[in-house]
Amino acid sequence: MPRTGDSMRRVTATSVVDQVTAEIRRSILSGVLKPGQELALRELATRMGVSTIPVREALRRLEGQGLLVSSSRRSSRVAPLDAADLHGIYRLRLALEPEIAGRSCLLLSDGDLAELDRIADSLGDAGRSDEEIYLAHHDFHLRLLAPAATAWDVRTLENLWRAAERYLRLAFGARDDRADDHLRRQHAHTDLMAAFHARSPEQVRAQVRHHLEENEAIAQEAIGPVQ
Repeated sequence: MPRTGDSMRRVTATSVVDQVTAEIRRSILSGVLKPGQELALRELATRMGVSTIPVREALRRLEGQGLLVSSSRRSSRVAPLDAADLHGIYRLRLALEPEIAGRSCLLLSDGDLAELDRIADSLGDAGRSDEEIYLAHHDFHLRLLAPAATAWDVRTLENLWRAAERYLRLAFGARDDRADDHLRRQHAHTDLMAAFHARSPEQVRAQVRHHLEENEAIAQEAIGPVQ
């Protein structure tokens, strides 16, 4: 018989690092922390109410994800937005995602597709917050590829998705005055689902490429062309 206290888990240093990493990442992706902004280790620790140890590890992780650039042992800068960097992110995504998606469409169950249809439709809800939309968007693309993706695929794509999200938030944020933008977002993802329902790897690969190329073009328009 387990003791009652055994069901309560200790808060570990790792969980604090995870929380600090998530909060700094959220602040970068949402634009609270601006491109090029200097982040001092001790100042961040004070603002977040933690020691410098988890903050230092969080900064190291976010540098590895391309969201920060190291300035010194005690500070980092938010990575600048750069057209060539954006193109590099999408070049890698285009090399990976269509191929994985082409295999995944044959492995997803009918139940999986029905749940993905539900998520795709929810992306058109004009009443949802940006955070809710981007969490659902991330979940959608992960589930779409998961049956054919290795652990290394997922780790690589997670970094690319986070790096791309900064650019997409900027690009689509600039389109907020377009009343029908939520419908464009919904249709882009229901078009993807139509290809998956057809169970045609060739059709799926083409639709995923189109989806990625369209998003890159919108993001490039927001920050300027590749030099």
